[in-house]
Order: sequence, then structure tokens, then C-alpha cells
Amino acid sequence: MTTKFWEQKSLQEMTHAEWESLCDGCGKCCLHKLIDEDDAQEVIQYTDVSCRLLDTKTGLCSDYANRKEHVPDCVVITPDNVNELDYMPTSCAYRRLAEGRGIPSWHPLNHNGSRGPMLAAGMSAAGLVESEDYVEEELELRIVTWPLNDID
Repeated sequence: MTTKFWEQKSLQEMTHAEWESLCDGCGKCCLHKLIDEDDAQEVIQYTDVSCRLLDTKTGLCSDYANRKEHVPDCVVITPDNVNELDYMPTSCAYRRLAEGRGIPSWHPLNHNGSRGPMLAAGMSAAGLVESEDYVEEELELRIVTWPLNDID
């Protein structure tokens, strides 16, 4: 891939491989979120409950290629819909680039694909969440604020 292609191309100009590489694999987009639609601001609250496909130890999807078959309402992020997905974490490279911000310093693309700096920065859901398959309490009791961290 071209060095720092994300600084040279628009989201629409990226190849599929380039687009996919923007995902840091943090797993935050796979968390269940609560949106209070009665609130004029529609505040989004994250929970520590993940999609059943998220590997809670690594923060990666356990069947990414086939996720829509298992989870039909899984949202596929594209250059065409990224601006509409305001519930994506502010640390998400897709969101950051769509908003005109660069990718963060800890992003794997800045470290030859290594997720180490991302994990060290505390930007992953790995080890912090529980699968929806094992959670019995109401999501309102599982609200967390750590997914909102957005450091460079």
C-alpha cells in the first residue's frame, strides 16, 4: 500500500484494501449502544456489552467476512455512509478522516500494522467487554464512558 495513502486520497478514492486497513480493530463499533431518541440531542451511551461475534479477548470480529450472515443488522461502514454514522466512536479512523482529522498516532497504520501502541493507549475494547450471549442484566446497567476516549 502507498505510504500514508490516507493523507493523499479521499475516502472515495481509496481501494478496498486501503479502506479496510483504516480499521484499527478496536472493537468499539461492536459495542451495544443506547440512544435516547426522546432527548433532542439523541445522546449516545456505550455499554460494555459486545456483539456475539466480537472476540472479547482480542477486540476483533471472529467472523468478519461473514458477519452480515450471522448479525444481519451489523453496519458495514462505507465512504458513502460514514458521515451518517454519528454513533461511531470519535477515535475511529473512518470517522476521524471523514471529519477532516488525521488518523491517531497510535493507529496500526503508523506502526507497520502493529496493534501494540493502540492496546497500550487503551483504545481497544479487548478485555473490557462481555459478549451479549453472556449478559443478563439490562443494558442501562452496563453503560461505560471509556469508549469515548480519543487521544492522538
